[in-house]
Amino acid sequence: MGGSAAPSSRFNVAIVQAKPFKGRYAENLTTVGEAFAQIGAAEPPDLVALPEGAMTGYFLEGAVYDLALPASRFADDLARTWREACGDRPVDICSGFFENDGGTYYNSAVYLHVGERSHHIVHVHRKMFLATYGVFDEERFLSRGRRLQAFDTRFGRAAILICEDLWHAIMPTIAAIKGARFIIVPSAAPGRGIDGEVELSSITRWRELLRASAAEHGIYMIYAGLAGFEGGKGMTGSSSIVDPRGGVQVDGPDIGACVVRGFVDMREADLARASLPLLGDLQAVLPDLLLDDELPLPRAPQ
Repeated sequence: MGGSAAPSSRFNVAIVQAKPFKGRYAENLTTVGEAFAQIGAAEPPDLVALPEGAMTGYFLEGAVYDLALPASRFADDLARTWREACGDRPVDICSGFFENDGGTYYNSAVYLHVGERSHHIVHVHRKMFLATYGVFDEERFLSRGRRLQAFDTRFGRAAILICEDLWHAIMPTIAAIKGARFIIVPSAAPGRGIDGEVELSSITRWRELLRASAAEHGIYMIYAGLAGFEGGKGMTGSSSIVDPRGGVQVDGPDIGACVVRGFVDMREADLARASLPLLGDLQAVLPDLLLDDELPLPRAPQ
């Protein structure tokens, strides 16, 4: 479902780095509403991004079946919370949530447009790469998404990747080939490893992934990281916006709830792609790559 054209190529982004109470959906929604009121009282954002599991926490295990919601219900709650905090000011919101689609459960993210009098879902992405190793056990409780789509917003074409989706380089590549000029990454990333005396190695690795994806494809990366502790595991926040040349435009703290503000300028994506046309080169070569008979791709039955 497309949106209307943006009046300008530049739009303001507010990332709400949430620190939810595990399993307390209504309380967390109220806290997010307070963050909405804070950002609405300053320069109003055009787009608000929230993390994976923003209203419930991430490590839910079997409780996911009680807390998961249909996308329409979650979108209604988000839109109502925005209006109670900011009135009829239009906004786009992207947030992670656990989805109940008729008894099938997903780790999902919704992108919705909240207008003056109504709201509608623009797109729902279901996490395709479910983390099931180490401290993670997603595939035991959730089904994986089956398709990565780019979609039209009032600002331009976008895509959503949820946390581990981004760790597989083919995902931002496919999103960019499908026309995405900015990618939103809701994430719940526990801290792991020590990188010298500066920061956790997992934070360093995330930054490298975001910068590499942005620079290779000439796209903006909007990373919304969950904060707080769940079962002794610390989520590393570090919400950020990375520009199409791989520069970190704004970078949030790794501890605590906060709001990270920045902007996206589609003209910068155009200039980055013109100066380093890697995406155009890939589009030219991709048919040959896909026809390579040595690739272990499923073939249609003869």
